[in-house]
Amino acid sequence: MAMTDRLLLGPGPSNPYPEATSAFTRPMLGHLDPEFLSLLDETMARLRQVFRTDHALTFPVSGTGSAGMEACFVNLLEPGDLAIVGVNGLFGERMCDVASRCGAEVVRVEAPWGRALDPEQLLAVQRAHPHARLLAVVHAETSTGVENDVAPLGALHDTDTLLVVDAVTSLGGIPVEVDGWRIDACYSATQKCLGVAPGLAPVTLSERARERVRSRGTPPQSWYLDLGLLERYVAGAQRAYHHTAPVAMIMSLHAGLGAILDEGLDAGWARHRRVGARLQHELPRLGFRLIAEERHRLPQLTSARLPDGADDATLRKELLETSGIEVGGGLGEFAGRAWRIGLLGHSARDRNVTALLGVLRDQFG
Repeated sequence: MAMTDRLLLGPGPSNPYPEATSAFTRPMLGHLDPEFLSLLDETMARLRQVFRTDHALTFPVSGTGSAGMEACFVNLLEPGDLAIVGVNGLFGERMCDVASRCGAEVVRVEAPWGRALDPEQLLAVQRAHPHARLLAVVHAETSTGVENDVAPLGALHDTDTLLVVDAVTSLGGIPVEVDGWRIDACYSATQKCLGVAPGLAPVTLSERARERVRSRGTPPQSWYLDLGLLERYVAGAQRAYHHTAPVAMIMSLHAGLGAILDEGLDAGWARHRRVGARLQHELPRLGFRLIAEERHRLPQLTSARLPDGADDATLRKELLETSGIEVGGGLGEFAGRAWRIGLLGHSARDRNVTALLGVLRDQFG
């Protein structure tokens, strides 16, 4: 069956960088082949550059972004621990679910969908619960297009509470400063602004977080995502077999990260800002109403209420079938009433904004 070429302007996956796609044609290697291990080391070094960190344990977890989330939570939490979680969208909710499944007590700090979390409120809750094992926030909330302010939460470094950050939709699209913001554990995904196919979840852990993994009283509930075991493969002097690494995916990530670094992080962030601002300037002229508050709008993921009378499912189906353009529907309270439009990674191009706006002007102009 022939596959149709799509312009992927939803919340992910995005269209991959050509370099990431062509890497899949490389000859297959074994996951313990010295040539592959050298490429894995280079991939981890490139991830450190993109995460802006010197953390030694920085590597791609086998699985999508949700695997990165689980890897952080199941390794850092034990039954009876307390976790503080910022919730202003679906993925904050998911953090709560995962933490609860680890047996942790969850303290929620909430903001309405479409509005940013207040970092001072999060820090105040931590002061009220100084024994909290971790405080977790989503940097770029994919369900609403809101950017949460992470930098002030670096104050947690002076406490016993670890800072965990979801950078699934932010890494590669807007600044993520793991060391500068003193983040202890951060995870992302390949299919968003990194411009690679779905399948890997880059993760980075500080020395504080690694010590927490080492000092656990019980093994993590997941063998597959046990970072103590995985570390022996990705960072050990003698590579110890854990599971068969997804060799082709790591080759593709290596190439995609190369494209990002060749462009330059600052230039890539500026490209995302430029095309995102253009889209957000034009959508209200077509009857759309932007959901995220202005000071906290993500450039790479725009959430917008549909024009009055527009039928979500019909319009998205028509856009896909007649123009080959995919956009995402709303979630939660915005389901059926809003779109999520992604300009992620290689998809963040002026020509793609032009193509989408041209179709929308025909419909709503």
